[in-house]
Amino acid sequence: MRGALLAVAGAFALLAATPAPVPTRIDVTKIQPKALLPKTKLHSEFIVDVNKLGQVSRVRSMKSSGDKMFNAQTFGNAQQAFIRTPAGSAVVGSYKMTYDFNPATGRVHREATLVKRGGVDPDAKGLVIEMEEIARRHTPEPATPEPRVAQPRTPEPRFVMPSPQGTIHVDNKRLPDLPQIIHSPTP
Repeated sequence: MRGALLAVAGAFALLAATPAPVPTRIDVTKIQPKALLPKTKLHSEFIVDVNKLGQVSRVRSMKSSGDKMFNAQTFGNAQQAFIRTPAGSAVVGSYKMTYDFNPATGRVHREATLVKRGGVDPDAKGLVIEMEEIARRHTPEPATPEPRVAQPRTPEPRFVMPSPQGTIHVDNKRLPDLPQIIHSPTP
């Protein structure tokens, strides 16, 4: 008994002597793997149709940069683009979208230029909306579970944690919820 009390007291002393962690700011731009970025300038161009909402409704053509990964990323961005005026209104028509990668900065500059006003369907769905509808049609419906017959049963522990003293069972139903934690008085 006395040995157990000394062990517990030693553990608390060790915890009390442990310094609190010091928060550190991490500059994510410095830890990114810049070695994976291309070493040359890249340029790709797209001609896209824009509907009355400013959404890209069709990609008419593409000039490749020669880098497959850059082409895939810029094509995906061109499909998702909204092109609007600084005032927020949309001009229906065809646009030229250019993407230029600068290896010195690791950044991509995107520019949209009106090629031809009108000449496209102003009521066309946005390309992303069409792709989402296709994905929904091809996604299988989740199987409906069979109805369960309500039977009284004892709550089972949901979380089991091994420990040196044996297995600890935690019943999630008995844990406090967030509002209780936030509004509980602090000691």
